[in-house]
Amino acid sequence: MRNRLPIFVILATVIIDAMGIGLIIPVMPDLIQEVTGGDLGAAAIWGGILSTVFAFMQFLCGPLLGNLSDRFGRRPVLLVSLAVMSADYVIVALAQNIWILVIGRIVAGITAATYATAMAYMADISKPEEKAKAFGLVGAGIGVGFVLGPALGGLLAQFGTRAPFWAAAVLAGGNALLGWFVLKETVTEANRRVFEWRRSNPLGALAALNTLPNMSKLLVVFFLYQVAAAVYPAIWPYFIIERFGWSEGMIGLSLTAYGLCYAIVQATLIGPTVKWMGNRRTVTLGLALEVVALVYLGFINTGLLLFIGIPVAALSTIGLPALQGIMSRRVSDDAQGELQGLSSSLTSLAHILAPLVMTQTFAYFSDDHAILYLPGAPFLLSAVLIVFAIVVFAKSRRAT
Repeated sequence: MRNRLPIFVILATVIIDAMGIGLIIPVMPDLIQEVTGGDLGAAAIWGGILSTVFAFMQFLCGPLLGNLSDRFGRRPVLLVSLAVMSADYVIVALAQNIWILVIGRIVAGITAATYATAMAYMADISKPEEKAKAFGLVGAGIGVGFVLGPALGGLLAQFGTRAPFWAAAVLAGGNALLGWFVLKETVTEANRRVFEWRRSNPLGALAALNTLPNMSKLLVVFFLYQVAAAVYPAIWPYFIIERFGWSEGMIGLSLTAYGLCYAIVQATLIGPTVKWMGNRRTVTLGLALEVVALVYLGFINTGLLLFIGIPVAALSTIGLPALQGIMSRRVSDDAQGELQGLSSSLTSLAHILAPLVMTQTFAYFSDDHAILYLPGAPFLLSAVLIVFAIVVFAKSRRAT
C-alpha cells in the first residue's frame, strides 16, 4: 500500500486538476460574451487569446518549475502550484471585464505546472519498462477528470457562468490540502540535481535539445501532436454551439462522453497495446487514428455523428503515452524533471500558436460571408499537422 499510495495521490491530483479545467469549458463562450458584449465569433477569438496568454506563461515558467522540482523536490512545486491555482479561480469568478480574465490566465499559466510535475513524479517511481504504462495512468486520471468536470460544469451553469469557477477553486484548494498530508517526496540525494538558470529559461531549455541523445525528431513529433491536439480545447464549445446549437449542458455531456472514452483507453489499453505492438508501432497507430478522427470531425453535420466519432478520437490517444515512454527512457533519472519541463515548454509553445490559429480559422469559416462555410476547418488543419508528424516519426526510426 505504501508503494501505491503515491500513485493514488498523483492520480487524484490530475483528476481534480482536469475536473477544474472541464468545469469551466462549457461556460466560457457565454462568460466571454457576457464581459465583452460580442458575438460567438468574437468570443471564440477572445477565447483563443486567453488560451494563448495562459500557454505563453507556461512556456516561460515550465522549465523553471521543472528544474526547481529536480533541485528542491516535486512536492513543494506541486503544492504551491495548486494553492495559487485555487486563488486564480477565485479571481476569475469575480471578473467583471475581459482584462481581469486576462490577468487570471497569466497567474494560472505561471503556476500550472501540475501536469509536468506529476509526470516527473511518475517517472521517478517507475521502472524503465513501466514508464509508458505509468504515463497512461496519468492520462487515465485526466480522462476521469474530464468525465466528471464537464458534467458538473454543465449542471453548475444553471446557477450562472461564475458557479463553475467557485467549484474549481474549492477542488484545487482541497487537493493542495490533501497533498500536504499524504504526498511523499521522490527527489533524494541520489537523484537531486544542481539548479542552473541556463536550463531554467525557455530558450535555454530548448537549447538543451542538443544534450538529449536522439531526441530532436521525437520532440518535433511531440510538438506537432500538441499543436494538432490543441484544436479540441480551443474550439470545441464554439464549434458545437455553431454547428448544433447546443446548450452548456449538452456541451458538458459531449465532453463527458469524450472523457469517459479517453479514461477507458488510457487505463486499459496502453499497457497491453505497448506490450503487444511495442512503443513505436503504438505511436504510429495512434497518429494514424488521430488523422481519421480529425478528418471525420471536420465534416460532420449532426450531433449523432459527433457522438459516434468520439470513441475513435479517444482511441487515437494511445500514441502519446508510448511516445513519452520512448523519450523518458532516453534520459537519466536526474534529468526527468528537465525532460518534463522541456515537454511542458513545447506543449505551451504549441498552445501559444494553436488557439490563435484555430479560433481565427473557425471564425473565418463560420462567418456568413466566408467563401466556404465549414466550421470544422480547424480539425482538418490539425489532421494535416498529424500527417507531418507521422513522416517525421518514420524518419526518427532511420536516424536511431
